Amino acid sequence: QLQLVESGGGLVQPGGSLRLSCAASGFTLNYYPIAWFRQAPGKEREGVACISSSGGSTNYADSVKGRFTISRDNAKNTVYLQMNSLKPEDTAIYYCAAPPLDVPRMCIMSLFHSGSWGQGTQVTVSS
Repeated sequence: QLQLVESGGGLVQPGGSLRLSCAASGFTLNYYPIAWFRQAPGKEREGVACISSSGGSTNYADSVKGRFTISRDNAKNTVYLQMNSLKPEDTAIYYCAAPPLDVPRMCIMSLFHSGSWGQGTQVTVSS
């Protein structure tokens, strides 16, 4: 499996910002679409954002649209999630994921479930 490592989480006040990073090692990230998911305590895992392999296409969950921006720097083998105007309901563990090789390379969230996942980074939004 591919190795993905998230970083950048932390504690932030409501209205604040964080930038998460998803770094790949041992493989070239630019072949894959990459998605961010999150899971809050007692809730199901939710797809947050996805970016195509080229970076030319993105999509977002309605709950984060207009506040979060996904981007990638293929030269640095890294995908980012810029999170602005954070709300307490954004509190969760955030994961990045790549789909397995034997599925279409598309930003369809269900395609990522059997792929490669990072260990997650905690984001807590609280005053």
